[in-house]
Amino acid sequence: MAEKKHLRGMTWSDPRGYDPLAAATIKFRARHPNVDIVWDKRSLQGFESTPVEELASIYDLIIIDHPHVGAVVDKNCLLALDQFAPQDTLTQLLAETVGKSYQSYFYHGHQWALPVDAACQVQAIRPDLLTAPVTRFEDILTQAQKGRVVWPLRTPHILMSFFTLMANCGAPFPVTAKTPIDQKAARNVIDAMQTLSDLIDPACLEMDPIAALDALCEDDCFSLCPFVYLYAPYGRVEYRKHRIAFHDMPSLGTSGPVGSALGGTGLAVSARTAYPELCVEFSLWVASADIQRGLYAENNGQPGNAVAWANPTVNSPVGNAYNNTRMTHEAAWLRPRHAGYMDFQEQGSEILLDAITRKIRPDTAITALQKCFDESFRQ
Repeated sequence: MAEKKHLRGMTWSDPRGYDPLAAATIKFRARHPNVDIVWDKRSLQGFESTPVEELASIYDLIIIDHPHVGAVVDKNCLLALDQFAPQDTLTQLLAETVGKSYQSYFYHGHQWALPVDAACQVQAIRPDLLTAPVTRFEDILTQAQKGRVVWPLRTPHILMSFFTLMANCGAPFPVTAKTPIDQKAARNVIDAMQTLSDLIDPACLEMDPIAALDALCEDDCFSLCPFVYLYAPYGRVEYRKHRIAFHDMPSLGTSGPVGSALGGTGLAVSARTAYPELCVEFSLWVASADIQRGLYAENNGQPGNAVAWANPTVNSPVGNAYNNTRMTHEAAWLRPRHAGYMDFQEQGSEILLDAITRKIRPDTAITALQKCFDESFRQ
């Protein structure tokens, strides 16, 4: 009898993060009867902030966020998947990626995770309350003046909206050291964010995307969430009280749905695992087009594979969410990923919160963001 192999995985607690991996594990066991993978869950806030090196000391398989990859390289805590996976398989996954999802996990010459989930900031509406998506920032303000807008501004999402609007204006936030922030664009974006923030419920300052989407689908006073990471399962009938429809992001500039801050998740393998080949096999299998457009999407998953995104059978149950936001995802902006970025993400969010709530002046905030970002490269 073959030796039983017990693996541990860490994902995040939303059904989108857990359900498809649990289903995939059961299916994988049919291929490898002697393999058992137990998945633990952490909160969205924990997913966005917990250092990967802590998780890699405990788990074999880890769902990660791409801004962590600089720290991953610095701490040498994950496997470079290209050293274990067939190159032709990786080349195929690259060709099948949504936007920059695959590239977001490529850093310093190696692939540190595979995109199993693609997301960026898009807009969400209640189709029973708002007949069509908005296209301009002015349209958001019109809805906000009527008390119809909910907007997640909890750390780090206040910073993600700032990133999105900066890139949308053609002045993306720097990704390398000692690159100046565009002062004029940053002032305009902070001014726009202040104006919108003044019109919405202060409770938004404590909301992450899940909380904002829950409010949108449960509370009939809200009809629009203008900048929120795609959560396609909310597009399913009876997933919540009311169905949400997702569409391309509205524009502050004149460039259309360009520059949304890329999100999504990747499946990575701990450098400490006793079963590297098996973990890589599982990761490649979950990221493959067949699993992504079938089992993964059918179990509340939000695929990262473009073959799944283009599939009518995948789109239909979620109100065509993938087709309706594809342009925004393809034109998304890739965040910095250097080793000190995660500390900047936390500190930068607090600086922006002070600016948006008018505790500090916009110019003071921009200077502080620049200083904090430059210092993040010296960690």
